[in-house]
Amino acid sequence: MNRRSAFLTTLAVIAAVPLTGCGGEGTDAPAKGSDKAAEVEEPTPPATSAAPASDGRPMIEMPSDVTYAFDWGKTGDPVKDAVLADSEQRIKAVDLAIAEQDALHEAYRFYSEGTAAAGSQRYIQEFVDHKARTTGFTRFYDANVTVHNDGTAALVYCEDQSRAFNKFLETGKTDVTPVTKDSYVVYAAMLRKSENGVWVTERLTSQRGSAECRP
Repeated sequence: MNRRSAFLTTLAVIAAVPLTGCGGEGTDAPAKGSDKAAEVEEPTPPATSAAPASDGRPMIEMPSDVTYAFDWGKTGDPVKDAVLADSEQRIKAVDLAIAEQDALHEAYRFYSEGTAAAGSQRYIQEFVDHKARTTGFTRFYDANVTVHNDGTAALVYCEDQSRAFNKFLETGKTDVTPVTKDSYVVYAAMLRKSENGVWVTERLTSQRGSAECRP
């Protein structure tokens, strides 16, 4: 198991976006040699709350042991790049809510509404209930954005969770688990541009073990 599948097998939300568009180009470290999880102890760095940025967007600062690579670069299209930028912040905002053990955190609710926000709330609450949070490195890649004339956009992307794990707050222990096909997840999101110019995720679905995202 990895950091997310320890609690949830899928994000329980509805999406009308087809799960296509992720290539199989992603790379990852080889599978670990042991099929048993190892536990390591480490101190928990403090998480920083989401303070508002100058444009109204929350400023998201993660614990030092939660890191990312968003390997989807710039598309050259300013609208598509804005979709990707706000989606990146939504992803981080969910992990910030987990780190701060707040299922109603203002940061992720700034970037999501509807079934996407409801699904994130349930997802975060699972970590709160287990007194756990995420730790480690997560990679996002193979993003495909389609912008529609009605002010909405569809986004499909891949996630590599092979170096991200669950950390239990009461013990400080991290559940280090082997890499499996379920370490790779494909997501499909539907976004809408708000009156404030923010690309808000309204619907989101995921499929774990996606062949489209595995190296």
